[in-house]
Amino acid sequence: MKRVNKILENEKYLYYLKKNIEAEKNRVFCHHDLRHYLDVARVAYILALEENISLKKDIIYATALLHDIGRWKEYLEGVDHAIASTNLAKELLEIAEFNPTEQAIIQSAIRNHRKYDAKNPPLDQILYKSDKISRPCIECAVVKECKRFDIGQTPKLYY
Repeated sequence: MKRVNKILENEKYLYYLKKNIEAEKNRVFCHHDLRHYLDVARVAYILALEENISLKKDIIYATALLHDIGRWKEYLEGVDHAIASTNLAKELLEIAEFNPTEQAIIQSAIRNHRKYDAKNPPLDQILYKSDKISRPCIECAVVKECKRFDIGQTPKLYY
Protein backbone atom coordinates (compact mmCIF):
# COMPACT_ATOMS: atom_id res chain seq x y z
CA MET A 1 0.00 0.00 0.00
CA LYS A 2 2.99 2.21 -0.66
CA ARG A 3 1.05 4.32 -3.18
CA VAL A 4 -1.84 4.83 -0.77
CA ASN A 5 0.57 6.07 1.86
CA LYS A 6 1.97 8.54 -0.68
CA ILE A 7 -1.52 10.01 -0.90
CA LEU A 8 -1.92 10.13 2.88
CA GLU A 9 1.44 11.86 3.29
CA ASN A 10 0.92 14.38 0.50
CA GLU A 11 0.80 17.99 1.72
CA LYS A 12 -2.00 18.90 -0.69
CA TYR A 13 -4.07 15.94 0.46
CA LEU A 14 -3.61 16.98 4.08
CA TYR A 15 -4.55 20.54 3.12
CA TYR A 16 -7.76 19.32 1.43
CA LEU A 17 -8.62 17.24 4.50
CA LYS A 18 -8.18 20.33 6.65
CA LYS A 19 -10.38 22.36 4.28
CA ASN A 20 -13.14 19.73 4.62
CA ILE A 21 -12.88 19.82 8.41
CA GLU A 22 -13.09 23.62 8.45
CA ALA A 23 -16.03 23.67 6.03
CA GLU A 24 -17.96 21.14 8.12
CA LYS A 25 -17.15 22.39 11.62
CA ASN A 26 -20.81 23.31 12.24
CA ARG A 27 -22.34 20.44 10.25
CA VAL A 28 -24.65 18.25 12.34
CA PHE A 29 -24.77 15.45 9.77
CA CYS A 30 -22.00 13.02 8.78
CA HIS A 31 -18.60 14.51 8.07
CA HIS A 32 -16.33 13.93 5.10
CA ASP A 33 -13.11 13.21 6.90
CA LEU A 34 -10.42 10.55 7.08
CA ARG A 35 -12.56 8.31 9.29
CA HIS A 36 -15.29 8.32 6.62
CA TYR A 37 -12.78 7.66 3.84
CA LEU A 38 -11.29 4.68 5.70
CA ASP A 39 -14.73 3.27 6.50
CA VAL A 40 -15.64 3.51 2.82
CA ALA A 41 -12.35 1.86 1.83
CA ARG A 42 -12.80 -1.05 4.20
CA VAL A 43 -16.41 -1.69 3.20
CA ALA A 44 -15.51 -1.37 -0.50
CA TYR A 45 -12.73 -3.92 -0.09
CA ILE A 46 -15.12 -6.33 1.66
CA LEU A 47 -17.69 -5.87 -1.12
CA ALA A 48 -15.07 -6.54 -3.78
CA LEU A 49 -14.06 -9.76 -2.02
CA GLU A 50 -17.66 -10.87 -1.46
CA GLU A 51 -18.66 -10.15 -5.05
CA ASN A 52 -15.48 -11.74 -6.48
CA ILE A 53 -14.51 -8.53 -8.24
CA SER A 54 -10.84 -8.40 -9.08
CA LEU A 55 -9.63 -4.99 -7.93
CA LYS A 56 -6.29 -4.22 -6.37
CA LYS A 57 -6.53 -3.23 -2.73
CA ASP A 58 -4.55 -0.03 -3.27
CA ILE A 59 -6.88 1.00 -6.11
CA ILE A 60 -9.88 0.59 -3.80
CA TYR A 61 -8.22 2.47 -0.93
CA ALA A 62 -6.95 5.31 -3.12
CA THR A 63 -10.43 5.75 -4.58
CA ALA A 64 -12.08 5.85 -1.16
CA LEU A 65 -9.47 8.23 0.26
CA LEU A 66 -10.08 10.67 -2.59
CA HIS A 67 -13.81 10.37 -3.30
CA ASP A 68 -14.88 13.32 -1.10
CA ILE A 69 -11.63 15.29 -0.99
CA GLY A 70 -13.24 18.23 -2.80
CA ARG A 71 -16.28 18.47 -0.55
CA TRP A 72 -15.09 21.85 0.76
CA LYS A 73 -15.33 23.25 -2.78
CA GLU A 74 -19.03 22.40 -2.83
CA TYR A 75 -19.56 24.41 0.36
CA LEU A 76 -17.41 27.37 -0.67
CA GLU A 77 -17.89 27.52 -4.44
CA GLY A 78 -21.07 25.55 -5.13
CA VAL A 79 -19.17 23.04 -7.27
CA ASP A 80 -20.42 19.44 -7.33
CA HIS A 81 -18.01 17.74 -4.93
CA ALA A 82 -17.78 14.60 -7.09
CA ILE A 83 -16.38 16.68 -9.94
CA ALA A 84 -14.17 18.76 -7.63
CA SER A 85 -12.82 15.58 -6.00
CA THR A 86 -12.12 14.03 -9.41
CA ASN A 87 -10.13 17.09 -10.44
CA LEU A 88 -8.17 17.32 -7.18
CA ALA A 89 -7.43 13.58 -7.30
CA LYS A 90 -5.65 13.82 -10.66
CA GLU A 91 -2.42 15.36 -9.36
CA LEU A 92 -2.44 13.27 -6.18
CA LEU A 93 -2.75 10.06 -8.20
CA GLU A 94 0.09 11.08 -10.51
CA ILE A 95 2.38 11.87 -7.57
CA ALA A 96 1.46 8.54 -5.94
CA GLU A 97 2.53 6.81 -9.19
CA PHE A 98 -0.78 5.36 -10.35
CA ASN A 99 -0.55 4.73 -14.09
CA PRO A 100 -2.93 6.45 -16.55
CA THR A 101 -5.25 3.43 -16.79
CA GLU A 102 -5.51 3.17 -13.00
CA GLN A 103 -6.07 6.92 -12.76
CA ALA A 104 -8.94 6.72 -15.25
CA ILE A 105 -10.60 3.87 -13.31
CA ILE A 106 -10.25 5.73 -10.00
CA GLN A 107 -11.43 9.05 -11.43
CA SER A 108 -14.49 7.41 -12.99
CA ALA A 109 -15.51 5.95 -9.63
CA ILE A 110 -15.00 9.27 -7.86
CA ARG A 111 -16.96 11.16 -10.52
CA ASN A 112 -19.84 8.65 -10.32
CA HIS A 113 -19.94 7.92 -6.59
CA ARG A 114 -23.18 9.84 -6.01
CA LYS A 115 -25.32 8.01 -8.54
CA TYR A 116 -25.78 4.30 -9.02
CA ASP A 117 -25.89 2.83 -12.50
CA ALA A 118 -25.69 -0.92 -13.06
CA LYS A 119 -23.94 -0.17 -16.38
CA ASN A 120 -21.03 1.55 -14.63
CA PRO A 121 -17.72 -0.27 -14.08
CA PRO A 122 -17.39 -2.41 -10.92
CA LEU A 123 -15.35 0.11 -8.93
CA ASP A 124 -17.96 2.83 -9.56
CA GLN A 125 -20.69 0.53 -8.23
CA ILE A 126 -18.71 -0.60 -5.20
CA LEU A 127 -17.76 2.95 -4.24
CA TYR A 128 -21.38 4.06 -4.49
CA LYS A 129 -22.57 1.18 -2.29
CA SER A 130 -19.78 1.45 0.28
CA ASP A 131 -20.23 5.21 0.60
CA LYS A 132 -23.86 4.60 1.59
CA ILE A 133 -23.58 1.57 3.84
CA SER A 134 -20.45 2.67 5.70
CA ARG A 135 -22.38 5.37 7.57
CA PRO A 136 -23.34 4.63 11.20
CA CYS A 137 -26.85 6.09 10.76
CA ILE A 138 -28.34 3.86 13.47
CA GLU A 139 -26.58 5.85 16.20
CA CYS A 140 -27.08 9.27 14.61
CA ALA A 141 -28.84 11.89 16.74
CA VAL A 142 -30.18 13.78 13.70
CA VAL A 143 -31.13 10.86 11.46
CA LYS A 144 -34.76 12.03 11.31
CA GLU A 145 -33.58 15.25 9.65
CA CYS A 146 -31.27 13.53 7.17
CA LYS A 147 -32.10 13.71 3.45
CA ARG A 148 -30.96 10.11 2.96
CA PHE A 149 -34.16 8.72 4.43
CA ASP A 150 -37.80 9.28 3.62
CA ILE A 151 -40.14 10.26 6.45
CA GLY A 152 -40.70 7.26 8.67
CA GLN A 153 -37.91 5.23 7.08
CA THR A 154 -35.30 3.91 9.49
CA PRO A 155 -31.68 3.07 8.77
CA LYS A 156 -30.57 -0.54 8.59
CA LEU A 157 -27.17 -1.93 9.48
CA TYR A 158 -25.52 -3.78 6.61
CA TYR A 159 -22.14 -4.47 8.23
